[in-house]
Amino acid sequence: MPKDNKNIRQPVVGPPLEPQGFALDQMIRCEECLRANAPTRVNCFYCASALPFTESSAKLRKPALRRPDKGQPGYNSIFLPQLQSHYSNSALADAAEVLKLAPEDLERIVSAERPLPLARADSPEEASLVFDKLQGFGVETITLADDDLGAKESSIRRIRSMHFNDDGMSLLQGGALESVRIAWPDLVLLVPGRLVVKRVEVKERRSRRSENDILSTSEFFADESVVDLYTSSNSQTWRISAHSFNFFCLGERKTLVASENLSTLIDQIRSYATQAEFDDSYNVLRPALEPVWGMQQETESSGWRRERPGKYSVGSATVSSNESQFMLYSRLSYYFNLNPAKGRR
Repeated sequence: MPKDNKNIRQPVVGPPLEPQGFALDQMIRCEECLRANAPTRVNCFYCASALPFTESSAKLRKPALRRPDKGQPGYNSIFLPQLQSHYSNSALADAAEVLKLAPEDLERIVSAERPLPLARADSPEEASLVFDKLQGFGVETITLADDDLGAKESSIRRIRSMHFNDDGMSLLQGGALESVRIAWPDLVLLVPGRLVVKRVEVKERRSRRSENDILSTSEFFADESVVDLYTSSNSQTWRISAHSFNFFCLGERKTLVASENLSTLIDQIRSYATQAEFDDSYNVLRPALEPVWGMQQETESSGWRRERPGKYSVGSATVSSNESQFMLYSRLSYYFNLNPAKGRR
């Protein structure tokens, strides 16, 4: 211990200092549950209802940008690149703060010079707030709900086999008895990508300590090439997956490697549908999509198991997948294929 106690900090007497809050007259009362909320909020903290808009709270409001739960609709703020536009460093820094993004992530999205997501909200009110805030920084966006994009699992039709000729192709879904005929001029877009699934399984033994004892862990990784097809007459997503497709339509060009077969099939389709757009940017743009449309993660339990008398173990598995991310990107590409004028301001 030092003998000179002048250099020793004395303990603070009294309650700890807290950040200054809002005055009572600044609080916003929820019209549903009648509870007071901070003026920075868009939705009620207690019941999630939309809070009334007042002039005094307009400048204080900030989007929370809580990601929608699985099965809950999302509202996406899509960046619209502008011709001959330049954003100052201060404008990008302010926009990144509102969007809760790292400045380098926002710079990566803007430098792509194509419509990409800037934010994903769980309510239209919050998406509207993002739109207003970004307009103040000179950043043009469009708000597209998941329903506007058609981004839902039921919109995907998984193709098991096909055959084609000079006029078009016939697609057969798994379990279907009749095929769907698509003429080559009707095919407008192909979007290839890769679906990545990572599964981590953990087995733990129940312990009296604060943490359980880990008995074993295992990790599984799957990577599959896919391509989504879109037509001008049908809004469905026609998806071909390399690991579940019958490539007999390739004839002598068929090999033993599924990913090679899918590449050959795509080339064959493009040789017939010469007018169709080919968007192969997903794999390159994944780092720009990740901060907003991140990989979906779920944890599931395998339940309790008795190892021996008095000893129990529990297993759990965490699964991470980019399938939702790819679906959103694929549908976004299709949206702007049908509405090219909206893609650039």
